[in-house]
Amino acid sequence: MQTKLLLLFISLISLSITAQENRSPIVFELFTSQGCSSCPSADKLLDEIKQNHQGNHVYVLSYHVDYWNRLGWKDPFSNKTFSDYQRQYALQFGSRSIYTPQLVVNGSEHFTGSNHYKTTEALQKYSTSKPGNIIKLNKVDAIDKVIQIDYHIEGQKFNTLTLVLVVAQRITEVAKGENRNRTLKNTNIVANRIVTKEGIGSIPITIPEWITKDDQLSVIAYTQDVFLKTTGATKINL
Repeated sequence: MQTKLLLLFISLISLSITAQENRSPIVFELFTSQGCSSCPSADKLLDEIKQNHQGNHVYVLSYHVDYWNRLGWKDPFSNKTFSDYQRQYALQFGSRSIYTPQLVVNGSEHFTGSNHYKTTEALQKYSTSKPGNIIKLNKVDAIDKVIQIDYHIEGQKFNTLTLVLVVAQRITEVAKGENRNRTLKNTNIVANRIVTKEGIGSIPITIPEWITKDDQLSVIAYTQDVFLKTTGATKINL
């Protein structure tokens, strides 16, 4: 009897893992800036998506661009490479310019980051598709501000694997610029971004100096095809 129960338990675990791996990931990439007066409403919506869909294979990312920094407030989380990444999307979408707040969903479509209606539509639309890739992560160690991540990708051919070091949230008092005297909350802030084309390996991710011991960190990884469309995603908490 005990043997049958054990086999049933193992079978249920296996079914659960298979079901989780076959669920479609939805990756929301918000291009935002603390120097943009239109961005706080989009930042708030991204936080709501995270809170309402945790555990549902929904991954949210805040990419802070640098082109608003010249207007009086330097976003502490901004990075030129994130602006360059946004320009890659502009080429794919046939856009002549980039803007904030821009929300990109699964690398397949984009719209104003504060648009609740289109966000709801996207959640419904992309939840029905199946992932082309399964990504498996394992944190090896963290030494001297460097995290070593082992990874393995299964499934269809992909073009790139992106691993991003994410800070769960930060509250910032903005003193200058368009959002002066406002208190802003940013969610799942991208602190570092590494891109590779290899399907298996080990990657070091450097922790930036502005991250503190109180920050809650994770690594979100997602694969994309040559058109930047998302084919798989996963997350590991650190």
